[in-house]
Amino acid sequence: MTTTAVRGLRVAELATAAGVRPDTVRYYERAGLLPAPERTAAGYRSYDAAALDRLRFIQGAQRLGLRLADIRTLLTVRDTGTCPCEPAEQLLRRRMAEVDAEIARLLALRAEMAAMADALPSADCPPPSPGTWCPPAGGGDPSCPS
Repeated sequence: MTTTAVRGLRVAELATAAGVRPDTVRYYERAGLLPAPERTAAGYRSYDAAALDRLRFIQGAQRLGLRLADIRTLLTVRDTGTCPCEPAEQLLRRRMAEVDAEIARLLALRAEMAAMADALPSADCPPPSPGTWCPPAGGGDPSCPS
C-alpha cells in the first residue's frame, strides 16, 4: 500500500489527478459539491478515491454546460443511492433547448453579418461617414440610411 493510499490525497494531489487547480477543489468544497474531507493531525485535507470520482462527475457535467446548482442537485440525488437519470434527463433536455436557442441566435447573427459583407462595395469604396460603416449616401447597404 502506498503512503498516498494510507493518508488519502492532499488537495494538490487530488487537483492534479483531476486536472484542475487546487483552488477549484477548495471552491467545490465551499460550494457544497465536494463533501468536507477528513483532516490530518496537521490540518491538511485528506481526500479519498470517491472525491476524485466526484470531481470527474462534476467536470463531465460542466462539459455539457450544466450549471453548478444543477450539478449539486444531481449529486444530491446520486448521494441518496437513487439513480439520477430522471433529473439528469430533465436538466439535459433543458440545456439542449438552450443550446438550440443559442444556435438559432448565432445563425441569425451570421446571416446578418453575411448580408452586411455582401452589401459592401467591392471596388472604389467611398470613405464612410464618421462613426458609421456607411458611405455618405447609404451606398446601397440595407442597414445604412439612404
